[in-house]
Amino acid sequence: MFKCYIGLGSNLGDREGYLTQAIARLDEHPGIRVLRCSSIYETEPYGPVEQGDFLNMVVEIATALSPEALLDALQSIENALHRKRLVRWGPRTIDLDILLYGDKMIETEKLVVPHPEIAKRLFVLMPLNELAPDLAIPGIGQTVGERLKKFRSVKGVRLWKRNCGAGEFAPFEN
Repeated sequence: MFKCYIGLGSNLGDREGYLTQAIARLDEHPGIRVLRCSSIYETEPYGPVEQGDFLNMVVEIATALSPEALLDALQSIENALHRKRLVRWGPRTIDLDILLYGDKMIETEKLVVPHPEIAKRLFVLMPLNELAPDLAIPGIGQTVGERLKKFRSVKGVRLWKRNCGAGEFAPFEN
């Protein structure tokens, strides 16, 4: 079993509902077990496309799936939740990204792990820091907490709903 971290984001429709559905579908998958969830953060959109704010979070999972099989499972969940890939960095019902897959560094045509933007994105680092502040990011040479401290401000990212289960797979509260 590998411990992995998955980034979730949504900025269309019932944003929280899509996050909740994605977590449930992850946990229902026979090769995936959801271990813990971060709080939910609201973030300004990233990239050049004009669109609404995102809700972002991170979940910690355990899986025996290969990295490629995990990616296929995530894309299947995205498709089931009506994800459309029309514009790069465009609006979406749900986005599921493999941030970390154990301590592995992977680079194939389909998949790069750690996620290539992990060290640059506050909307990933802040929820990941809730779950694993002392986790070393492969290839970066810093822990999640150390990398987060490099940012001078948290502009564009704010806590939206706190996980009330100390990071467990539990309901959220305002």
